Amino acid sequence: MGNIRLVKEGRSKGEVESAIRNAVIKFEQEFMGRGPDDVRAFIVRDIILVRLKGVLTPAERQLAKTQDGVEMVKRLRQNLIAQGRDKLCEQMSNITGGTVTALYTDIDTQIGERIIVFTLDQDLEATFQ
Repeated sequence: MGNIRLVKEGRSKGEVESAIRNAVIKFEQEFMGRGPDDVRAFIVRDIILVRLKGVLTPAERQLAKTQDGVEMVKRLRQNLIAQGRDKLCEQMSNITGGTVTALYTDIDTQIGERIIVFTLDQDLEATFQ
């Protein structure tokens, strides 16, 4: 049913990807204390892939110079995303009309890049063709 809503609203794939991008930026600002330098969102069938560049704070960049610091930054980021997971998944469901079935994330502290992957209960990309 969510797909029907998207088609009726007449939103393009690019418009939905932009809405996802904006929601992730807002989430990062609220939960992480700052927004990333660049965010890109991609819909691929039943997957939403979000790539965030420049996500580390100056303090995190300093910590990431040691192996213990890298682990600390990763744990902190995982805990923060876990606390905001329900809100973030709800936002993705509201934007896409689908249900988020899983959320995966990882961060590369050397380049300051993070990936967030959402899986959905339906092929969202098919609604745009």
